[in-house]
Formats: sequence, C-alpha cells, structure tokens
Amino acid sequence: MSDSVNDSKKDSYVKLAMRNMVRKGGTSLKHFGLTIVGLLAALVGLAYLTR
Repeated sequence: MSDSVNDSKKDSYVKLAMRNMVRKGGTSLKHFGLTIVGLLAALVGLAYLTR
C-alpha cells in the first residue's frame, strides 16, 4: 500500500516539474545550451592543455 502512495507522490512531482519546464521553456533551453557550450569548452581546453 505504501508503494502506491509513493508512486502518486512521484507522479505529482514529475507532473509539477514538467509543467514548470513548459512554462519556462525558453529559460530552460538557454541554460541547457550554455551548459553544453561550457562542457565543450572545458573538454577542448583540457585537450589543448594535455596535447
């Protein structure tokens, strides 16, 4: 019985997170893009330093 309670709490949390992401879609995409650019810059920098 406790499993069904945990599942319903998990579903509501996931729904809330998805609703928030849809509402702030532009900001989420911008942050995702900046994260990818930052990771690529770090990898290229490390590759350059260790060549």
